[in-house]
Amino acid sequence: MNPTSSALPGWSHVYSGKVRDLYVPEQASGLDDAAAVLVVASDRVSAFDHVLEPGIPGKGELLTTLSLWWFDQLADVPNHLLADHRLDGERVVDDIPDAVAGRAMLVKPLDMYPIECVVRGYLTGSGWSEYQATGRVCGIPLPAGLANGDRLPEPIYTPAWKAPLGQHDENISFERTVELVGQDAATQLRALSLAIYTEAAAIAERRGVIIADTKFEFGRDRGTETITLADEVLTSDSSRYWDAAAWAAGATPEERMASFDKQIVRDWLAANWDKNGVPPELPANIVERTAARYRELLERLTGE
Repeated sequence: MNPTSSALPGWSHVYSGKVRDLYVPEQASGLDDAAAVLVVASDRVSAFDHVLEPGIPGKGELLTTLSLWWFDQLADVPNHLLADHRLDGERVVDDIPDAVAGRAMLVKPLDMYPIECVVRGYLTGSGWSEYQATGRVCGIPLPAGLANGDRLPEPIYTPAWKAPLGQHDENISFERTVELVGQDAATQLRALSLAIYTEAAAIAERRGVIIADTKFEFGRDRGTETITLADEVLTSDSSRYWDAAAWAAGATPEERMASFDKQIVRDWLAANWDKNGVPPELPANIVERTAARYRELLERLTGE
C-alpha cells in the first residue's frame, strides 16, 4: 500500500506520478512555496505509459538506494538532495518519516525543465526499430550495418518531451528543446547529459555492467539559477542495464542484452497485451524475476 498524507505527519501529499509520490511540509501551500520536498518511491512498476499490477516488492527502497549511490558517485554534478537529518542539541533528528524510511529522499524544489534528457550508448529498443526503418535514431544518422544491441560509435542525445500523466512522452529534436527552454539551457542540458552518461558508463563497466541508455531530468535552482540534476538517477527504471560479459559473449540479442531492469516486464507485456484497454496483471514469476534482477544490479554496482 502506498502512503497517504495522513500516514506522514507533518507532510502534505501534492502529486503522484507513475512510481513516485511527492509531499511538502504541511505549512506549505504547494510546490511553489515549499522549502523542501519529500520524494517517495513506491513499489509500483510502469511500462508503455501504464502503471501495472501488482507492484515489485521492495522496489521503492532499491531504486532510492541506487539513486543515492549514484548521486554520491557523481558528486561533481549539482543535485537536488538536501540533508535528511539534523542536530537538535546532541540528538540527531531524522527528517524522513519512519513510514517511508529507506525509500524517500529529501530534496530542494526546483523549476523543472519539461525535457527527458535521454542518452543512448547502444542500439536497442525503439532506437533499433527506427534504425531498421530509416538508418537513424530520433533523426540522428548512424552508420550502416549495425545490429540490435551494438555499441554506438559515440553516445547520442535524444531528448523527449515529458508528457502529463496518462499521456505518451514524445521524442523531440534538439531544435525543439531550444524552442521549449532556450538555446543556453538546451545546450547545457545536452552537454551535461552526455558528460554524466559517459562518467557513469565508465563506473558501471568497471563493475561488469553496461548502461545501454538512460534518461536524466534537470531543474533550475531557484536561488542560484544553476541547472541541477533531479528526480531519480541511473536507476533500473530510468536506464537499461546489461551484463557486460553476457553482451560480449552472447550469440543472440536475447543473450547479449541480459537485462537488470524492467525489460523482463516490458517483454512479457509486449507478448501478452495488444496495448489496448487495461494491461493484464503481471504473473508471480515475472514479478519475482524482476525483483531479483533489481537486487542483483544493486549488489553488482554497490557491493552491498
